[in-house]
Amino acid sequence: MSTTLPRKTTRVVLLGLLIIILAFVAYTWFVLTWSYSAGERAGYVQKLSKKGWVCKTWEGEMALISMPGTVAEKFPFTVRDDKIAEEINRSIGKRVALTYEQHLGIPTSCIGETQYFIVAVKAVDEATNSAPIITAPPMVVPAPAQ
Repeated sequence: MSTTLPRKTTRVVLLGLLIIILAFVAYTWFVLTWSYSAGERAGYVQKLSKKGWVCKTWEGEMALISMPGTVAEKFPFTVRDDKIAEEINRSIGKRVALTYEQHLGIPTSCIGETQYFIVAVKAVDEATNSAPIITAPPMVVPAPAQ
């Protein structure tokens, strides 16, 4: 009887560990395949570098400038695809539009340091990107009745 108790306890512990590992893998898969939001941001990429001790990921930062003379907002992002990282590296210093997917609840920084993952990049032509100047028609004020 004393030999079956440790064997049964070992099975229960191993089964518990297996369930925890499978739950972690399933959660990670779900978080990386389900996108909370998706969109596009345009600006100037300031930096892009491959970082990490064990897991190397491409981490970058883009300056979002809405109007000339305003303070730039920083947009941190992660790139998982090396080809997209090469395109971004070639466009540093130029205005680009980055298409991203936001993934919330990522369990480890080994997958990426940010929740914004870049899925596409395209150059933005400065000449065609300028917004047209729209002026309002002159306001006509009726003369006071006499």
